[in-house]
Amino acid sequence: MKSYYVYMMSSLSKVLYIGVTNNILRRVYEHKNKLVEGFSSKYNCVQLVYFEEYRHIQEAIEREKQLKKWNRAKKMHIIAMKNPNWSDLSIEISRLRSR
Repeated sequence: MKSYYVYMMSSLSKVLYIGVTNNILRRVYEHKNKLVEGFSSKYNCVQLVYFEEYRHIQEAIEREKQLKKWNRAKKMHIIAMKNPNWSDLSIEISRLRSR
């Protein structure tokens, strides 16, 4: 079954980018290598700090919209709950996917 992801990328100064994708490894690679022009490349959002997995694209899109409406403090709180050190989770994801 296909998976869809809502994710947050961060810069070192904690500028946040929120997106949705059906291939998180590819999308994180694109962010890290600035292959797509726009907000994330402009603000150097290259660290995956948060993600959620969904089975249906509509659920993922709705969650992305919800997160984008949240204030900064609420976004930072949800990241800190799952990733208190703001570690780059792309390493963890690549290990899980390679199994």
